[in-house]
Amino acid sequence: MSLDTTLRLLAKARGLTTADIATAIPRAGVATVSAWLRGEKMPGKEQLDALARTFGVPVGALLAELASTLDPARTQGEHDLLAAYRALNSRQQGALLEVARSMSGSHRTTRSRKTPR
Repeated sequence: MSLDTTLRLLAKARGLTTADIATAIPRAGVATVSAWLRGEKMPGKEQLDALARTFGVPVGALLAELASTLDPARTQGEHDLLAAYRALNSRQQGALLEVARSMSGSHRTTRSRKTPR
């Protein structure tokens, strides 16, 4: 989930307006916070720290999507696959995982309950 989407969801969940958020963030006015919520600008480190405190979440929770896009070990195909996976419902995700496991030869084994004799 992108930072702007995360910020909008957290604001809605906490019942905070753009003005409420702006008052809690150093050197950020309503126009700046609005730009963050629209994804037009990115907050700086101090502002991210203040946003995390305001919403009561770790900074990493705000930046998880951004951090994953910067992972040099991931190929573009992996990013595309992850984005497609996240767009599916849970039943579809399970089916996709089964297909991927069968193609790669890695099968998750489930423990069967042994019945006493």
